[in-house]
Amino acid sequence: MHETLAGLLNRPLSIGGRPVANRLWLSPMAGLGHVAYRQVLDHFGSCGLAFTEMCAARALPTENRRVSTVFRWRDEELDRLVCQIAGPGPQELVPAARRVEAEGFFGVDINMGCSVSGIIKKGAGAALLRDHDAALAAAEAVREAVSIPVFVKFRTGWSPDVAPAVALARRFESAGVDCLVFHPRVAPDKRTRPPVRDHIRAVAEAVSIPVFGNGDVVTPGDCLDMLTATGCDGVSVGRMAIAKPWLFAEWTGGTAPGENAFMEYALRLADALDEHFDPIRALKRFKLFTVYFAANFTFGHSLQSRFLAAKSMDDVRAAARSLLVPGLRLNSRPNMNMHSI
Repeated sequence: MHETLAGLLNRPLSIGGRPVANRLWLSPMAGLGHVAYRQVLDHFGSCGLAFTEMCAARALPTENRRVSTVFRWRDEELDRLVCQIAGPGPQELVPAARRVEAEGFFGVDINMGCSVSGIIKKGAGAALLRDHDAALAAAEAVREAVSIPVFVKFRTGWSPDVAPAVALARRFESAGVDCLVFHPRVAPDKRTRPPVRDHIRAVAEAVSIPVFGNGDVVTPGDCLDMLTATGCDGVSVGRMAIAKPWLFAEWTGGTAPGENAFMEYALRLADALDEHFDPIRALKRFKLFTVYFAANFTFGHSLQSRFLAAKSMDDVRAAARSLLVPGLRLNSRPNMNMHSI
């Protein structure tokens, strides 16, 4: 299975005329896909494209990368990093996209999938899926404003019928969008129901631009099934990439993690957080990460509670060295119930 999966993920691919290393990408994740995590991800390697956390389009034109907690990056990752922006329409999205292009990012991604109430109230994220003309206007304006690849991350919509999503995908392609990342759940669903993978197939078959599938890809078998059952062009991985950042190297090249991979991961992340954030933010971000990390282990809740009790990053490091020893019992499939917390 691993050879078949690696063969599919390593097929040549270009987005907007620009080559991409492979077809296994990191999803944008608020509070998790920050510069410190991506630095650790780069250590393990083989992520085809990474996406930033969601950035508010209104703030982006004047955002200071040295101060911002989300619009922050390392120069060496820019040629394989896409910046995700969220806003209600062209007036906010266009200046943000121009800033993204000026900074040298690989591409810009328009968020049309986030259904957090604060984003919806502003008319951004999945709210754009309520008015397809508005969604199309946003995509067209961004496409006209920049020359870098334009991505759209979107969901099935506000009803379980996939037909509107298929029609919108075709309109995005006509507008010049270079790639679609599709999450096959209705907008209000907070992972209470499984994603409908047949919807990925419907969208992928409707357009000629690349379509990446997203949603509940936990194991190599899940990834292979998504590729073969839906015909999508690649896979975008979210929560599992936080649980196991070496999955990119493992699934694309068969590189197995070392015996001390979990301890190494926790310690590297602690160091990277200290490098990029102040002590309070660093500790907060480490604690956000623990629910996904702990889901790997049979006694994950107990392990997580030990990390959550940390009062400093030094406490975090001490806990990692004492707790994350070889031989810990691992779940054959990470506990996704923890992930839904």
